Amino acid sequence: MDYNKLIAKKCIEMKPSGIRKFFDLAAQREGVISLGVGEPDFQTPWNVREAAITALEKGKTKYTANSGLGELRSAISKYIDRKMGVSYDPNHEVVVTVGGSEGIDIAIRALIDPGDEVLIVEPCFVCYSPIVDLCHGVPVPIETRAEDEFRLTAAQLREKITDRTKLLILPFPNNPTGGIMERRDLEEIAEVLRGTDILVLSDEIYSSLTYSGEHVSITQIDGMWERTVLVNGFSKAFSMTGWRLGYIAAPEPLCAQMLKIHQYAIMCAPTMSQFAAIEALENCDGEVEKMRQEYDMRRRWLVKELNDMGLCCFEPKGAFYVFPCIRSTGLSSEEFCEKLLDKHNVAVVPGNAFGDCGEGFIRISYAYSLKHLMTAAERMREFVEECRSGNC
Repeated sequence: MDYNKLIAKKCIEMKPSGIRKFFDLAAQREGVISLGVGEPDFQTPWNVREAAITALEKGKTKYTANSGLGELRSAISKYIDRKMGVSYDPNHEVVVTVGGSEGIDIAIRALIDPGDEVLIVEPCFVCYSPIVDLCHGVPVPIETRAEDEFRLTAAQLREKITDRTKLLILPFPNNPTGGIMERRDLEEIAEVLRGTDILVLSDEIYSSLTYSGEHVSITQIDGMWERTVLVNGFSKAFSMTGWRLGYIAAPEPLCAQMLKIHQYAIMCAPTMSQFAAIEALENCDGEVEKMRQEYDMRRRWLVKELNDMGLCCFEPKGAFYVFPCIRSTGLSSEEFCEKLLDKHNVAVVPGNAFGDCGEGFIRISYAYSLKHLMTAAERMREFVEECRSGNC
């Protein structure tokens, strides 16, 4: 049987995730220090775990409403209002999803018809373009630059818009660069979008992890709420990666269509995770702040260390990644990562896994202990010196 004739062409053409490639390679080796996966090293706060245990003990293990527990949707709505001053009706404008990833998926599937163009700010998380492809849309990358601190500029956006543009994906704080968009940046983007029918998918999964003032969402900018699908979740801020819980918030006409896809594909998000999430939203601000401060310390230490070893690295202001330039070594991104893993047992991710403009960079996650980071940095310094002496 020729499976290539039976499997969807779009699926066959899809490249595997560059993140998983190096994670899997590292898992096969002894003594590897992996800085490749964006997973917090903190435990989920105890009171959150306790809320899930209590729900289990009380037998709360049935399906919830498709859109999620009413109590959770209400908590999400209050949380967004408290953090950003933006209001969503919990009954019609919030859907609880299986991680932020499902929120991204159902948003794109609900909005994109064949031939629609989707503007994707790169470097970026790896899932956007493949989902657009599966919808037979047209991914259109907008390449940001280190000299702009990887911000999207109004001029770059304006240049890419055509009469087929349907959606702008705005992933800030950014994975992999750690770049953010400040209010003045978002005001300029909003000015370009006003008067068009272009929608925005704002992926704000790292919104609680910013290091230079408060996070600003494009939903807070005048005229943007009605054209924006907000995606967020619990994995990063609350260290709840394995709980698989996220949410979308959007105007009712958009939310109703995304909910239909969610109903057929998923039914509902895990019930015990939903009970835990209520506790996280209502009673974990202090725990989140402790984690943010620890990340901030690691961030500042790692940026200095990388610059000291000659890998130019701008100071990220969000998420928990640094994105240093490795061109001075004379290696491509993939060569650098493969040789670093092979010779010094350190796993990082090549920048081109996040878009072509990531070539010449690598992504390092600092969601690991300082001891872990220090050992990895020592090995990296040795490797960089070897490369400069022509021995790598």
